[in-house]
Amino acid sequence: MAGVTLRAALAPLVSGATYRRLVHLLLGGVILLPYVLLGAAFARLLTADSPLPAALLLLTVATGIVAVPAFLGGTRSLEIAAARALLDVDLPEPPPGRPGVRMETRLRGALWFAVHLLAGGLVGAALLIALPMALVFIAQLFGLTTGGALAGLRIGPLDEHDAGWLTVIGVLMLVGLAYAVAGLGALAALMAPVLLGPSPAERIAALEAEAAALAERNRLARELHDSVGHALTVATLQAAAARELLDRDPAFARTALAAIERTSRAAMADLDHVLGVLRDAERAGTGVRAPQPTLIGLDRLVADARRAGVPVEVRVDGALDGVPAAVSREGYRIVQEGLTNAARHARGERVTLHLAVADGRLAIDLSNPVPAASGENRGGGRGLAGMRERVHLLGGELAVGAREGRWRVSARLPTAAPADPGRLPR
Repeated sequence: MAGVTLRAALAPLVSGATYRRLVHLLLGGVILLPYVLLGAAFARLLTADSPLPAALLLLTVATGIVAVPAFLGGTRSLEIAAARALLDVDLPEPPPGRPGVRMETRLRGALWFAVHLLAGGLVGAALLIALPMALVFIAQLFGLTTGGALAGLRIGPLDEHDAGWLTVIGVLMLVGLAYAVAGLGALAALMAPVLLGPSPAERIAALEAEAAALAERNRLARELHDSVGHALTVATLQAAAARELLDRDPAFARTALAAIERTSRAAMADLDHVLGVLRDAERAGTGVRAPQPTLIGLDRLVADARRAGVPVEVRVDGALDGVPAAVSREGYRIVQEGLTNAARHARGERVTLHLAVADGRLAIDLSNPVPAASGENRGGGRGLAGMRERVHLLGGELAVGAREGRWRVSARLPTAAPADPGRLPR
């Protein structure tokens, strides 16, 4: 137990972190040196016979100039880099925020800069004074100092002839200096996250940005699932039909292959759009993203489903071109997913699709028979989860399930402007 305690007590003296932190503190002392020299120059100026008003004006201007670096974002970035490398502190870059948040960040960064310079100056002065003195005391014991190096020295009852006690004092000074550096370094590592780390407002902003990024990734996952999944389903069904009828009905096979080509091209366009979002093509100026399909393209979607062997009966009440773009895009994806599920699970069975625009909302009702082989429960798929997310983001309602032998999807999406426009997906 005593050995463990002794090792713990000696750990700061042999730890590499202590000496890395010493370098960090000395950096502050080095940066402080020009300020000290400038202060000494103004002290001489103020005590000289120069005009006092001019000296005070010059001092005020100089003070403003030398205070600017403490508030610069670049200074804070350098301090963060130094704290990461020398204090072993994990500090994230502050996210961009509101002006008030940035000002708070600058103030905390300026406070850290001032504390760093002050602590560095104290440590530098201690090293310049205590370290040479301690080494001279120790060298005195071995006769390594020149004559008169400690002449006239007196520390309490001790003088230059008490070489043994002076050596003990020198060793204690070195050990005390090492512990002081370790303590100041540990305190700096403890305070760095407080003054250089993100503020509560910045943490909230970072969480909001992370949540927005997660929502965007989920949206892209829905886009890929709905568009590419629909295209693969249609292409698979068309390819199966073409293979079965290739010898008996070549014309139908050619039509099926053309449908596969057309559906694949549409899926590639959707995939290109999603990849454009991931690469941030618009900001980089490297390309133009394809427009997202809306309910204006409902006829093409239904035609693709019919060519895949899904007999769809469509009824539309109201003007689909008057539906807001965000609602129309999500409505298109809901219908697309519904038709994809019908093609997978109710192949060849009649599907009814009814869309109505009235009373400030878009109503989507889709139903198809539930074959006995498919079971009654299809609510665990990713497509249905994507439907629920889309409807939730728009503040609508969704009912999905089997009733009276038919699988029914019923969505109600508000077409009026939402209270929070930021909820609408892009």
